[in-house]
Amino acid sequence: MADRHNRDIDRQLAPLPEPLPVPTVDAHAHIEIVTNEAPDSDAVRQVLDDAKSVNVDRIVQVGYSAEQSQWCVDMANAFPGRVLAAVALHPNEAPVVPDLEADWAIIEKLAQDPRVRAIGETGLDYFRTEPALQKRQQESFKWHIDLAKRTNKALVIHDRDSHDDVLSILLEVGAPEKTVFHCFSGDVEMAKICIDRGYILSFAGTLTFKNAPALRDAVKLVPHEQLLVETDSPFLAPMPSVPSRRWGSTTKPRSATPAAASARRCSASGAASIPSRCSKPSAAASPAARP
Repeated sequence: MADRHNRDIDRQLAPLPEPLPVPTVDAHAHIEIVTNEAPDSDAVRQVLDDAKSVNVDRIVQVGYSAEQSQWCVDMANAFPGRVLAAVALHPNEAPVVPDLEADWAIIEKLAQDPRVRAIGETGLDYFRTEPALQKRQQESFKWHIDLAKRTNKALVIHDRDSHDDVLSILLEVGAPEKTVFHCFSGDVEMAKICIDRGYILSFAGTLTFKNAPALRDAVKLVPHEQLLVETDSPFLAPMPSVPSRRWGSTTKPRSATPAAASARRCSASGAASIPSRCSKPSAAASPAARP
């Protein structure tokens, strides 16, 4: 399946990293961008096998459009015990789709599938969405929050350059019982607010970036039961496990590569227990990451 998000399909896969010391859940991935194949294909199975070979044994496949969310559900049903699905309209999709209400109806129907454990990724993105479309984006975010509560599923939030409004809307309409900040990008103060409200914070390869000391300070505050790791595969590879010149030109990491390297790098950055935290059947892992 190819779409406008699929920019890197011709790149060669990077070598697999050393296995993690414990089984680890990848809490957020986009495998269709890695493979560009059918959800039950041998190519998808190979990605899962590669991930398992380095101890990333379960993956949450996350939706961002009506069509791609169907792909997520089909993948989760093709690989029970290894994959769970999340379905939603990405905040950059919501303001520009031809018929938002029709796409919402598709997402709501898909959300009834037992392999769907989360509604996401939804949220706000003021980096790519012009001000004139932000109201529509906020409307879609509120609709997804309501769907997560009505279906008793976790909410997976995409938050880019929109921290204040995301937190404000969650307070205004009421957050679902399990609310996950995908690729958490806030500072220590935002982390404190999220922790106090009971939100779950998921960290990606950005945790290892040289310009992210505030993120490393934030992750040290997060209790075990409110912490996840993810790849956002094939994006957000950690440094220096995949050098930027390779990531930007000739290679892209396999799904397992960012998870394994990121978890390992977390240890060096002062969050030594992240891999074991995320492999335990904690409250954070239960709704969105345990097949």
